Amino acid sequence: MNHLKKICTAMLGLGMLFVAATPATAHEERARRRADNAPLVIGHRGGANGYLPEHTLEAYALGISLGADYIEPDLVATKDGHLIARHEPNLIDTTNVKDLPQFANRRRTVVLDGVPTEGFFASDFTLAEIKQLRAVQSFPERDQSFNGRFQIPTLAEVIDLAKRKSREEGRRIGIYPETKHPTYHQAIGLPLEDRLLAVLSAAGWNQRNAPVFIQSFETANLRYLRSKTSVRLIQLVDANDVKPDGSLDFSKPYDKPYDWVVSNRDGQFKDLVTPRGLQEVRGYADGIGPWKPYLISSACKSVQNGACADVTGDGVVDDRDRVLLPPTDVIANAHRLGLLVHPYTFRSEQKRLTGSFGGNPVNEYLAFYEAGVDGVFSDFADTAVAARAMFLLKHDPDYAGCLVNSRKCERNND
Repeated sequence: MNHLKKICTAMLGLGMLFVAATPATAHEERARRRADNAPLVIGHRGGANGYLPEHTLEAYALGISLGADYIEPDLVATKDGHLIARHEPNLIDTTNVKDLPQFANRRRTVVLDGVPTEGFFASDFTLAEIKQLRAVQSFPERDQSFNGRFQIPTLAEVIDLAKRKSREEGRRIGIYPETKHPTYHQAIGLPLEDRLLAVLSAAGWNQRNAPVFIQSFETANLRYLRSKTSVRLIQLVDANDVKPDGSLDFSKPYDKPYDWVVSNRDGQFKDLVTPRGLQEVRGYADGIGPWKPYLISSACKSVQNGACADVTGDGVVDDRDRVLLPPTDVIANAHRLGLLVHPYTFRSEQKRLTGSFGGNPVNEYLAFYEAGVDGVFSDFADTAVAARAMFLLKHDPDYAGCLVNSRKCERNND
C-alpha cells in the first residue's frame, strides 16, 4: 500500500483547491453558487482507473482524493442477487478469475445482447465467491503493478465509502451507477432496477435531492425507474466508431439500445439526440450521457483508401492523426429542454487525444467545457479538475478572486 499512498500524495495537490470551506462574505457566497454550477467531474469507473484497477474501493477513494464530485459504479448482479461494481457481467478482463483453478469450470459462452461472449459471468458466482476474486487493470498500457490486490466491492460498500469520504473531505460526494445490460439481467432472472432502488433506500438516497444519478444505455429500464423513483436519470447514447469524415458509424451491436432490438423498434442511438429524440428523453430522464463525438467529432487529417492515414509518421493510426471539427448543436438543443449533458469518456493517453489538442489532455477538457457541457466522465479526475480550475479562472471573476486571495472555494456540485 505504500506505493498507493505515494500516488495519492502526488495527486492530491490538484484536488486540494476544491476542498470545502464555509464562505464568510457575500462575495464568496456568489463564487460558491457559480462553482456549484460548474461542470461536474464524474469519476469514470472510479475516476482513478488511469492509475489503479477500475471499480475498486481503492480506485474510488483515489478518484475522490483527486477531486471527483461523483464516482461511477457500473452494476451487475451475482448469483445470489447482490449488486457488485464491474464494467461487464463478464469478469474475465477485469479480475483474476481465469487464474483461479477453483473456478475453472465456470468458464462458458453466453449470448450477451445478441453477441456470443466467452468468459466468467458474475451471475454464476455468489457474493462470497466474488470476494475471492481480485481486480486487475483492464488497459494493458496502464500500470499493472496493483493487479490481484483489491477486492470487488458491492454497491452498498461504494455508498458507504462515498459517505465516509464526504465527511472526511467536507464536501458532498455522490454516486453515478450504471445498470449494465438490464435486458440481459432481466432474462436471467436477476433484474437490476429494484435491487438498485432497495440499496439506495437503505442508504437514505432514494430521493430527488440525493447525490445520485442513475444511467443506462437502454431506455425501457429508465422508464421503469422513473415510475419508481425521483432520483435523477441519464440516458446514455452510444455508437460504434467515428468514420474518416467525422460522422458516426452505427455497426451492430452499438447501433441502438438493446431493448429496442428486443422490442423490434426502428431507429438508432443517434435518434435520441435529435430535437424529437431529446423531447422523448425529457419525458423519462433528466439528461443525456453521449459519447464525445456526438458533441465534438473529429475527421482524418488525410485519407488513404477510405481510411485515416498515418500523418504523424509514428507507425500507427490513432486519434493523433485526426483534427477536431466544430461542435454540433446537441448541447444547445438539450439545454433548451432543460436536459443535462454529461459526455464520456475522457482519457489522458496520447493515442486517445485528437491531434488538435497538441498532446495535452487539458485542452480536450477545455474544448468541451467551453462548448457548455454540464459534466464529464473521466478516467483521470485530477486532470479534469485542473482543467476545470482553468476554465473557472477564465470565466468567473468571483471564483478567480476566491483563489487569488488564498481562500478555499466551496464546491457542492449538486
